[in-house]
Amino acid sequence: MTTKTKVNLLGFLTVFFWALAFPLSKIALSHFDTNSFALLRCMVASLFLCTLGVCQKIQLPKKQDIPKFFISGLFGFFFYLVFFNTGLKFLTSATSSIIIATTPIMTSIGSTFLYHEKIKWLGWVAIAIEFIGIIVLSLWQGTFSFNFGILWTLSAAFVFCVYNLYQRKLSSLGYRSNEIVTYSMVCGTIFFLLFLPQGVAELSTAALPHITTLLILGVFSSGVAYILWGKALSIAEKTSDVTNFMFVTPLLSTIMGFLLLKEVPSMGTLIGGAMILIGLVLFQFGK
Repeated sequence: MTTKTKVNLLGFLTVFFWALAFPLSKIALSHFDTNSFALLRCMVASLFLCTLGVCQKIQLPKKQDIPKFFISGLFGFFFYLVFFNTGLKFLTSATSSIIIATTPIMTSIGSTFLYHEKIKWLGWVAIAIEFIGIIVLSLWQGTFSFNFGILWTLSAAFVFCVYNLYQRKLSSLGYRSNEIVTYSMVCGTIFFLLFLPQGVAELSTAALPHITTLLILGVFSSGVAYILWGKALSIAEKTSDVTNFMFVTPLLSTIMGFLLLKEVPSMGTLIGGAMILIGLVLFQFGK
């Protein structure tokens, strides 16, 4: 199997598991608070990853690198899940996934400064189209109806962009993808421990569907998906070769949102989302 094929396979499997996170998180958030749910999801993922790490006999992080993993965990898991869960309370699965799909654009812009991956003029046109699409999403119901869920979700996309860019730094230090995600996840979980009492209380009263979604999100959407994502980033020639797969997420999450939650996209979502997706496609020709 060629490296390109591996990247494509790893990327698609990752976004499939991430697409599950949009409707399943909405189900779980009908019972859990945003922060306590994030803690429980990270705890499940940490237990899964640490167990897997012991079986694989992964190397322990060097003392001087531990702060770097706390930075990675802060952006990739703590900030991301706080912003993502808060935004999802105000948005449909489709709208949220479309906004998160702007992460590759942010990552590519960051890569132009950090890794000298150039963007052509068509790429900047695509970014402008996406920006207009976000405005349409935000103000479709009227000038004063801005949905702050969009702002929270844009913030989630930004911090995940930082996480993506930071993975290359950790990979350059000799850490493998599974080591990076395991130690980043554990560090991210430590930041959430403030919400442990509330999380335990809510878990004790959770129904089976809420617990099931929590386990699926923790093991697959956080654990397995991040390992696959990190592996793809570590072997890809360019960061954008991997992040491009996030363009598929809106389609998958919209389908899952309809099947699981009976969510029907609004006209604002269809028009603004179409503009964003057109911008995402155009961007591929303008890198």
